[in-house]
This record gives sequence, C-alpha cells and structure tokens, in this order.
Amino acid sequence: MMPENSRHPDAPVVPPLVPPLVPRVVPQLEATEVLTRGDDAYARIRRDILSCHLMPGASTTESQLMSDYGIGKNSVRIALVRLIQEGFVRSIPRQGYRITPITLKDVEEVFALRVQLEPLAARLACGRVDVELLRRLEVACRVPYPERALSDQIGVFLDANREFHLAIAAASGNDRLLHTLASLLDEMSRLVALGFGVQRTKPEIKHDHNAMIDAFIAGDGRRAETIARRHIETFRDMTMEKVYASLSNAGASLPLFSVTELRR
Repeated sequence: MMPENSRHPDAPVVPPLVPPLVPRVVPQLEATEVLTRGDDAYARIRRDILSCHLMPGASTTESQLMSDYGIGKNSVRIALVRLIQEGFVRSIPRQGYRITPITLKDVEEVFALRVQLEPLAARLACGRVDVELLRRLEVACRVPYPERALSDQIGVFLDANREFHLAIAAASGNDRLLHTLASLLDEMSRLVALGFGVQRTKPEIKHDHNAMIDAFIAGDGRRAETIARRHIETFRDMTMEKVYASLSNAGASLPLFSVTELRR
C-alpha cells in the first residue's frame, strides 16, 4: 500500500488551491480620503491667506500648520503644493515656508488688469446678466453685521462683492474672461484685507453697483462699461492708499513715490 499522502507516478499534478485575487479597495479609499482631507486643508489655509489671518510675509512650517489646523502631514503637503503653484506660498529651503508678501506693484498689476477686463465684461453682459441676482448681491455687500469683528465684516463684503463681479463676468459668455477675473478677485481679497483690515476700516463702494444695475436694466452696454471702469479706478486708488499705509506701518521698505506717481 502507498501512504495516504503519496501520489501515484502517473497521476495528474493538481495545483494547490490559491485564494482568488481581491481588488485592493481599501488603499484606493484611503487615497481618496487623503485627497479629500488635503482639499479641505487647502481651502482652509487659502481662505486664511486671502483674509490675511495668515499675514503676508509670515513664516510657517508643516508642523505649525498641522498643529494650527488639526491636520495630518499628507494633507498639509497637498495644500502647500497647490498654494505654491498659485503663488500664495513660497518654499524656503531648510527653513519652511513663507506667505507671499504683498507689494504696491501687486496692487498696480491686479487693478491694471481689472480696469481693462471688467468694463469689457460689463459691456458683454448687457442684456444677459441676471439683474435680480445683482440686486441681492449688492444688498449683501452693504449688510453691516456690527456684532462681528471687523475682519469678518470685511470678509462678508469681499465674498458678496466677488460674487457680484463674477456674476457679470459669467454673463459675458466668455469663460476665459470669467476664469481670469476670478483669479484676480482672489488676489484682490488679500490686498483689501491687508489695506483696510490693518487700517481698521471697511471698504466703501458708494453707488457704483446700483448705477451698473440701472445701466443693465436700460440695456446700455456702453454706460455699464464706463461705470465699471470708474468703479475699478476709484477702488484702486482707495486700496493703494490703504496698502501703502499698512506697509509703512509694518516698516516695509517702500519707494519714495506718492500714490499718484505710482499710478503713472
């Protein structure tokens, strides 16, 4: 007799049973969760940069951001990569990171583009823009919220003001124009938060928004274009003065020019 565990020489070889391959779903889910947490970290840090809660020129590290925002290393690195790509953060070798400083040149460049693009957007949007939406956003720009801190009041204004201008840009029908203005308005948020926030005052937009709405209702694209240009130029001058004062207070090295000379 042959032992039970022996095999006859002519018997076919039976391969050992192998458990079926199971797709590794868990690592994929983990990767998705990391990206989601990274997106959340990016949005939170970015908002604090735009509102100047993270001040221009301030230094930081991964560990500091992890502690301040209660996030992990992967999340903070995902956020920092995106913020560096957008120009809001700079990597300093062997030191950490620096929130990109604000200069008067930044103010001039942002408004130089806005004063060219937004009047065009206003003219193109005439007859297409949702006037009722603009009215609601204009009202939102003026809600005082006296119970809130000034920085929060400025933040509420900036959010509503951004949506007002982007609603006009969206109605222009030009997606590239919309995308460019969205980026410019994000940069402008930092300029306004620094200039007006440090100087402890809220921005004033007078009646330009309502004048634009009236032009849209009248179907007068050229008038809407003219009002938009005047609005941007006026707000540029106010912002330039506030940023100049804030940088002066911070002891930044500034050129010995007046605001008027800087605009030439």
